[in-house]
Amino acid sequence: MKLVFAGTPEVAVPALDALIASDRHEVAAVVTRPDAPAGRGRRLVASPVAERAEEAGIEVLKPQKPRDEEFLARLREIGPDCCPVVAYGALLPKIALDVPTRGWVNLHFSLLPAWRGAAPVQHAVMAGDEITGASTFLIEEGLDSGPVYGTVTEPVRSTDTSGDLLTRLAFAGSGLLVATMDGIEDGTLKAVTQPADGISLAPKITVEDARIDWAAPALRVDRVVRGCTPAPGAWTEFRGERLKVRTAVLAPDRTDLAPGELSVGKKNLHVGTGSHAVELLWVQAQGKKPMAAADWARGVRITTGERLG
Repeated sequence: MKLVFAGTPEVAVPALDALIASDRHEVAAVVTRPDAPAGRGRRLVASPVAERAEEAGIEVLKPQKPRDEEFLARLREIGPDCCPVVAYGALLPKIALDVPTRGWVNLHFSLLPAWRGAAPVQHAVMAGDEITGASTFLIEEGLDSGPVYGTVTEPVRSTDTSGDLLTRLAFAGSGLLVATMDGIEDGTLKAVTQPADGISLAPKITVEDARIDWAAPALRVDRVVRGCTPAPGAWTEFRGERLKVRTAVLAPDRTDLAPGELSVGKKNLHVGTGSHAVELLWVQAQGKKPMAAADWARGVRITTGERLG
């Protein structure tokens, strides 16, 4: 099939690479979000998908909105059979959905209908799911509600951050997306309506969602830290300033600390929760680089009884 691929961040690149490598399909163009300011200089930078497409000599389309007439006219000129999508980052209007003869097919990083929305992997980690996966589905106007072509499962490890899990899903999902394109082309694959039961929503994680509640059980604190890593970053407050918690581990042997209470050892830093303690491994003070938590604690000279939160 002739394909127009839509995607933006680094996590979409493995799927684009897999489609480029396929000997059954032609990636005629790529649709991605416009260049965005990045770094200290706030210089405009192309998306990872745009950079990869340009390296491969593929035409790149960067509409401000996917309903822009200039973009729609070019899409019609290309005349794609199908448009695979991975984390494009903008809602597609019906006028765009109607262009490819076999529709737009999204690779979504959950086992639909679970975790529909922008942050399925973060929510899976924060909810303590033991199994997640990826799904390919035909895009409709509803939120991740279209009929499903296929799925692949992936275990959620007890130490996984959302970044770790998303990286594995990006590669597992790329194979699923290519297999879905193959099945659509040869007519062996039919999309199946999602069940009405088991629907859960995964809206974008806000900064407030990432705030650690030290009165919660240690397991919940651990899940929030892992689910919000690398972005937006779990955080708390210390002496009135924000402190990000980059890495923490459960410390079930420490039950002597009140929620948020700090205990500094020679080589470790523990903090109390609503159950047992957690050990902080890496933290990042406001305006500073990440550092070992024990080094940070010695630098700020924590006194007995001081708390986070």
